[in-house]
Amino acid sequence: MKTPNRYMLRWQIAIQEYRGNITFVCKDGNIHKNEDGLSRWPLPNTTDKPAYVPEEASPQIPIEGISVTDLKTNFFEEVRNSNTQDRNCSI
Repeated sequence: MKTPNRYMLRWQIAIQEYRGNITFVCKDGNIHKNEDGLSRWPLPNTTDKPAYVPEEASPQIPIEGISVTDLKTNFFEEVRNSNTQDRNCSI
């Protein structure tokens, strides 16, 4: 397997010590009657797991400026009045 996903990598690590003493047999889905649901549930993706894959965080892009045209004057009055309530805002 060239690039296993984290689930396959977890299984490869778990069975590595039994290499040479174990045989895997692929069964068709119709005749595979002894599967268990717990082996299908993935483990959480945490840093202590050997197959940890960091999640890509969305970049924080600040808004540097807003260009506004064709707005009514009462909108600008609301913006100016909001400055009296929120001192972190500057116009």
